[in-house]
Order: sequence, then C-alpha cells, then structure tokens
Amino acid sequence: MAGLIDKVAVIGAGTMGNGIAQTFASCGAQVTLIDIDAKALEKGMATIQGSLSRFVKKEKISQAEADAALARIRAGGQLSEAKGAGLVVEAVVERADVKAKVFSELDRICPPGTILSTNTSSISITSIAASTSRPAQVIGMHFMNPVPLMQLVEVIRGQETSAETTARVVACAQALGKLPVEASDYPGFVSNRVLMPMINEAVYCLMEGVATREGIDTVMKLGMNHPMGPLALADLIGLDVCLDILEVLHKGLGDPKYRPCPLLRRMVAAGRLGRKVKRGFYEYE
Repeated sequence: MAGLIDKVAVIGAGTMGNGIAQTFASCGAQVTLIDIDAKALEKGMATIQGSLSRFVKKEKISQAEADAALARIRAGGQLSEAKGAGLVVEAVVERADVKAKVFSELDRICPPGTILSTNTSSISITSIAASTSRPAQVIGMHFMNPVPLMQLVEVIRGQETSAETTARVVACAQALGKLPVEASDYPGFVSNRVLMPMINEAVYCLMEGVATREGIDTVMKLGMNHPMGPLALADLIGLDVCLDILEVLHKGLGDPKYRPCPLLRRMVAAGRLGRKVKRGFYEYE
C-alpha cells in the first residue's frame, strides 16, 4: 500500500498500543508489539484477537483477513526487538521521564533511518526528541481511542522534526485509512488542549453538586450533540491519563484554568480509573 511503512514496532501493549498494532497489521504491515510486562503483552495480544473477531462478526472483515492480520503481529518482550523497524510508535505511560528513557534506548538500538514516533497525548515532542541523536526523525503520531475505529491522527512536528519525516508519517497515516491533522508542538496539541478543560469542568460540576453524573453527560449529549458525555468519556480515556494530561497543560501553559479538579485527583488516588478497572465516575460490568 502506497505510503505504508511495512515494518513497524509498537512499544507498549496497553489500550492504545494494541489498537495501533492491530491497525497497522490490518493494513498489511509486519508489526512487532513490545512490552516488558509479559502479562500486559499477553493481554494486549488477546485484546487484538477479540477485536478482530468482533469485526468478523459484524462482517466488516472476513475470517481470512482477521487471521492474516493476527499472523502479521509478533509479540516481543525486549526493546531490542524494534531494531528492524522502519517506524517505531511508542505508546507507554504518559510520563516524560519514562518516554525519554525509552527514546534514548530506541535511538541506540534502531538504524539511523528509522523514524521514532510517540503516541503522547500532551508531552512535548521537542523534549522527547532531545533524548535522542536524531531529533529530525522524531515526531508525534497521536492516535485516538479506540484506534481501529477512530479516523483522526494528530501529527505533531517538534522543533527539529524534518519536513521529510513529517511527509512520510502523514502519508503513512493516510495509508492506514486515517485522516492526519498537523499540529504544532504546544502542550496538549489541539485535541487535549480543547478536550481536557471540558472534562475538568464537568468534574467540577459534579464535585459542586451542579448536577448528577447522568445529568451532566445528558446535557452535553443532547444539548451539544456530543456522542458521549464528558464523564463517560473520561472513564473511557482513563482518569489517571486525564489527570496526567491536565498536569502537563497546567505546568506547560502556566494558566490556572488547567488546574486539575480536586475530585479528579481523589478519584485517581482511590484507584477509580475508569473502564479499564471497571469503575470510575460510573461502574462497569
């Protein structure tokens, strides 16, 4: 497929990582899904298999296509297994220090021509690139959740990212059937700079008793034509992820309007992280 980078390594087998791996493999790329946590890797591979099975049941793909996509994904437990990739997509925890360590190691492992991309939802691409010797080939490739279904990819160019790297990543995203939108390297880019203050304000409304959780979400769904209310969306994203992004926005932009709501902090401290643990603002079976 024109534009597709045919050998890809995805670092991190969590919700975003396994979705990214599935998407690339479904379009014909050979994918190595890497996670140092064996249980997370096993769960990620099982999630991909389950997702492909649902696509078959809904008759969006054939069983043969699902089997072929799964066969293109190889599980790996070491970062060194990314060495043959033309593109690496990092999707580890949303912490700058962790990402810097991963990129420094990838820079050492991967050939000079490999593009190193990050799925970060808010952290500076420029600062991540500074941990490598190839900042011209470091770029943001921010997929939306759930990756196999959502069309948007934010492509974020750091201070030193080359025009060639940007063009290749844009073309690759298009080959995946996605719509790439280029954004500048500022905290939160476009998506989360707009979305997170809305979610945060919804949490303030809940904390202050303005309305119930259902009431807040219903107003936004029926009144503003949103497909999902902000509290339910926060549960889907992960309340810990929302908090991390708000912290980046607050620190990076220095504006008190990004200060995370105390209730959000309390929910995260209590381990109510959303759908992934079956309880957040709502409870899930």
